Amino acid sequence: MRGGDSGSFIRRADGHFTREDHGTFGLLATYTESLSFLEESGYSMKKLPALRKTLLLVPLLSVLAARVDAQSPQSTTPPDDLFRTIAALDTALFDAFNRCDLEKFGSFFVDDLEFYHDQGGVTLGRQSLTESVKTNICGKVTRELVPGTLQVYPMNGYGAIEMGVHRFHHPKAEATEAVGEGRFVHLWQNKDGAWKITRVLSYDHHAVPK
Repeated sequence: MRGGDSGSFIRRADGHFTREDHGTFGLLATYTESLSFLEESGYSMKKLPALRKTLLLVPLLSVLAARVDAQSPQSTTPPDDLFRTIAALDTALFDAFNRCDLEKFGSFFVDDLEFYHDQGGVTLGRQSLTESVKTNICGKVTRELVPGTLQVYPMNGYGAIEMGVHRFHHPKAEATEAVGEGRFVHLWQNKDGAWKITRVLSYDHHAVPK
């Protein structure tokens, strides 16, 4: 007996049944049809209720298995060229930040930079930012990108958006100063092949629990 395009039961020469599977949902289509066939073949009516329950579990378990498989994490694809470019820029930017190379650090920003910090407020202009870093960061704080948090998205006709989570350490005061953590968004502009940050959002700052 065939169950249509979704699946079918075939009676073999030895009298047993086997099923041709045409997909997970084929089980649902053949369930009722299979029971009708067994009833017509003289299968004990007393055993049919238990058999109904057993057969009903088969398609349900198959559907659940398909859903779990569909929700399983897929293998990570290799980063594209844009991701590699922005990741390299991020590394170079904060290498200068950690070494207090202010000239190099400032070269990653446009003159009319806008920097928004959830605790420090707004800083306007590249010069103001470098002066703030010199006063508050140099020799006191180092930055670390949290592995696996970097995200990069293209901004067609402009550049890219970089997002991630980073941590700030206090090398000279580790015993008294907690490690800080926050989220950031950098808007990168690609102008004539030169990448520079035009806007920064720095937010969700908090201490990392020890």
